[in-house]
Amino acid sequence: MCGIAGMLSKDIDLTKRRPLIEDISESLKMRGPDGSGEFLKPYAALIHRRLSVIDPEKGTQPMHFGKYTIVYNGEIYNTDKIRNELKSFGYEFETHCDTEVILKAYHKWKEKSCEKLNGIFAYAVWDDEEKELFICRDRIGVKPLYYAEKDGVFAFASRIKSLLLIPEITSEVDSDGLNEIFMLGPASTIGKAIFRDIKELPPAAYMIHKDSKTEIKEYWHLEAKEHTENEAQTIEHTHFLVKDAIERQLVSDVPLCTFLSGGLDSSIISMIAGENYKDNGRVLDTYSVDYVDNDKYFKSSLFQPNKDSDYIDMISNYIGSRHHNIVLDNADVAKALIESAYARTMPGFTDVDSSLLLFCKAVKEKHTVALSGECADEIFGGYPWYHNKDILFEETFPWSRSTDVRKSVLKDGLLPNGEEYAHQRYLETVNKTSVLDTDSKTERRMREMFRLNLDWFMQTLLVRKDVMSMESSLEVRVPFCDYRIVEYAYNMPWSIKALDGREKGVLRKAFENELPYEITWRKKSPYPKTHNPVYFAEVCKMTEEVLADKSSPLNEMLNVAKVRELMQNPDALDAPWYGQLMRGPQVLAYIVQTYWWIKDNDVKFV
Repeated sequence: MCGIAGMLSKDIDLTKRRPLIEDISESLKMRGPDGSGEFLKPYAALIHRRLSVIDPEKGTQPMHFGKYTIVYNGEIYNTDKIRNELKSFGYEFETHCDTEVILKAYHKWKEKSCEKLNGIFAYAVWDDEEKELFICRDRIGVKPLYYAEKDGVFAFASRIKSLLLIPEITSEVDSDGLNEIFMLGPASTIGKAIFRDIKELPPAAYMIHKDSKTEIKEYWHLEAKEHTENEAQTIEHTHFLVKDAIERQLVSDVPLCTFLSGGLDSSIISMIAGENYKDNGRVLDTYSVDYVDNDKYFKSSLFQPNKDSDYIDMISNYIGSRHHNIVLDNADVAKALIESAYARTMPGFTDVDSSLLLFCKAVKEKHTVALSGECADEIFGGYPWYHNKDILFEETFPWSRSTDVRKSVLKDGLLPNGEEYAHQRYLETVNKTSVLDTDSKTERRMREMFRLNLDWFMQTLLVRKDVMSMESSLEVRVPFCDYRIVEYAYNMPWSIKALDGREKGVLRKAFENELPYEITWRKKSPYPKTHNPVYFAEVCKMTEEVLADKSSPLNEMLNVAKVRELMQNPDALDAPWYGQLMRGPQVLAYIVQTYWWIKDNDVKFV
């Protein structure tokens, strides 16, 4: 994985902006600490920072072939297939890395080349003769790419913060940005990046920029199709796709490990990876995260019925992994809220972010690549809102069913159209959902839920995973995001997907003979959060600092009385702010992150 950026201008000599080029490169250093490179001409600059994973000696970027130059971030999992196809057309290769394959695939097939790629990626190809830039992002949106166009400058980057270094691009946030933060956050609308001047290239899209004109096209979308396989065939097909995706993603020239929570998804990945390692005479390293004294303060709930620690040893012993349990200090988790907000360049997923950041830093001490079980819940119907008939058909985001809890911490009238703004984003998503005329009411709704989860909840988790891992210079792969799995699961009847009336029923049946019964049929438990009061006490101290800063524009936005009520009684909220994990302590933490995000980026509200 890497960090990429670039600038184009017909009016400014970019060679005279070398200090800026160096600053942008430095801002991407954590994404690529192993090397750097640049392509610099008066009218175009491409910047690359490298985290070496495949062919460390020969994969230097920017890479050139004829009139084309590429900067690329990601991993392609069908590299050999594409390379062999290109060889049949007479192409020769000097490296083993996927960068060269993407570059020569673009030379052969131009924009159609991205349709051949199975992987996680964001890349840019510059045509120095035509003065044309092609940038592209993977189908699911695992790898980020942002861009801006203002005052004669076009720029793109892996990080929002890198774009804010460019003088023409401001840190202004308008009413839409405020609605994104307070009515939708930590989620955000696909294509938006909070700041008025900056946009996100959507997943499954490419852009062509030439002569100051920008064209964006979608090259893949979820399409409703008839599912023609029976239950047994579907179980077998699911097993094949998941196993194949995991095995493809075990390729690495540097140390690789897996995240293991003791839940179904990470256990499947770790089991398959462990078998692969055994066949090659190696032992797989697995990692889990916990918090100081969490067993002491853990309380069972509907969303978190049991502790991960009860199951991790079971599955680790079963697959024979070398397991490492990373125990985080609760005060450190609170302090890392600030660093994680800096890394996102927007308010984030609070301690769900900060704990992952600390966890990834610990993993990076011995490993460079990890596989994680994210996204199976969105794809295979793992969340409670798929199964709760009381909320399934509500015309709202199921993880944030009302804006009331959000408006309660804001001053009256701050966002008068906030509820409408959020509902419009909901409607835009369900209205673009592909359905069949033969779909029942339930099947149609399940497709809408799939789309909502894919475009919103899953994107929030993918941004979290990418930013926190790359801030730690750790590459994390997500096998369940293989687009073949996504396509297949989208068209799977709900009665099969939820076999035996269970969340992820088909996935459980597919692997029930390869995992311990207790793991296969364990009730879903979300990412572990701290229950230690030390964390909450630290967050309250940080919130006091926020409220004490009368110079911050945030103070003009908050309902201070409500914020203080949460500090006294974190259970005062009627419903979660977002998902299953963001409740009273996390709302305070979100306010803290918003404050430091404003301060770090000198945000101006317009």
